[in-house]
Amino acid sequence: MISKTYLPEAKQQKMSLDWEESFNLFEEAVASESTAMQIQAIIKVAQLSNYAPDNVLTRAVPILTQLLGGSSSPLVQAAAYCLKCIAHQGDRDDRLATLIGQSGVLVKFLWSIVTFGTHNRVIVVRNGGFEVIINMLGSCVGSTRRHLLEILSALVWLREVRRVITSLEGLQFLVEAVKFGGMASRERAAYAVGSLGVARSARTALVDLGAMQALMDWQRTGVISAHVDCIRPLAQAGAIPLYAELLRGAEPVGKEIAEDVFCVLAIAEVNAVSIAQHLAQILRENDDIAKAAAAEILGHLSRYKHSVPFITNSGAIPVLVELLRQGSDEVKEKASGAIAQLSYNAGDRAALADAGAIPILMDLLGDDQSEELRNKAAEALISFSFNITSFQDIHNRLAQLRAPDNNGEHMARPSRRMMSMEQLPWDPNIL
Repeated sequence: MISKTYLPEAKQQKMSLDWEESFNLFEEAVASESTAMQIQAIIKVAQLSNYAPDNVLTRAVPILTQLLGGSSSPLVQAAAYCLKCIAHQGDRDDRLATLIGQSGVLVKFLWSIVTFGTHNRVIVVRNGGFEVIINMLGSCVGSTRRHLLEILSALVWLREVRRVITSLEGLQFLVEAVKFGGMASRERAAYAVGSLGVARSARTALVDLGAMQALMDWQRTGVISAHVDCIRPLAQAGAIPLYAELLRGAEPVGKEIAEDVFCVLAIAEVNAVSIAQHLAQILRENDDIAKAAAAEILGHLSRYKHSVPFITNSGAIPVLVELLRQGSDEVKEKASGAIAQLSYNAGDRAALADAGAIPILMDLLGDDQSEELRNKAAEALISFSFNITSFQDIHNRLAQLRAPDNNGEHMARPSRRMMSMEQLPWDPNIL
């Protein structure tokens, strides 16, 4: 069967082959699970391409074209070589070369050499290949377009490509590459989006082209939960500003994605610095929804010991205290949660006290506040109670809350959930 010597070497024997039987054996070999047998059969077809009739080569082209989409680099290279031999039949008309071109094989071949050979990317780009890909993306559709997008995502890893992609009006195709293709290709495209997003001008263009939605769709596929390592290179590429834009947006899912990403990336100290700065800026400048989201993330990040000084240095603490004073109900609740978490650190307690947090927190113990807000305020005040001066302030404020006013009525009716003096950890020796 397959082991049969069906392609003899002598020219006379080649001319007298039973081509139908030989083609059937070729099909069987390609369909087998043996890569070595597949490659051997493909090479034999390449060697016989000068003698095989057109009808045999015509039927071989789609089989070889399909092999170009495989994951085995030697098999892809053998198929590409065989197609090259078929296309180079100089003593015939150009029907075979046209057939190969119409099958999309040229794009698939280019896809294979830039996917499996990183050095080939440089060769393609320096011979004008990137401009050709951009031009073809303007008109191609279907599977050919998908291959072109994956070629683009491979080429854009080169710095020299990223420098010119904006001027060549290729950003729209890069955003499209984040949405479509294999996961490896989409990851490459997302990395490139992050690299380009460092520059404010490119970042604005990417946002206008829908890069945020593309990143959201990409991460809905499970990248965050199942492929956490995929998003770490994005931070190295400068994608943190883009996720900050996602946090500023109106899409709830986008905010959830940004929160997940920031919590993962902040594990690395260098990322925590940048993230804290962006969150502090959002607290100062954006709407209540974005501020609430930023405050909640700061609360999560403050659980990382290495993040605490970065949060303090970002200037977020005075802003959080001010939001606790006059923010919306939702913003107050998120800000109180962040402050409660920050209060576990002695240095942050000092910064919070300097910003005037203690009297504001004590005012939030009244029954006119939500239960969650009272609980978070109480949690923060418990941490402050370890400081003698702060504890005396808390003691005096609680006494004031219990004292009757001029009409003989209490200023605030005690809540069952209100923190009592007995709940505060204290040492009688410090009073």
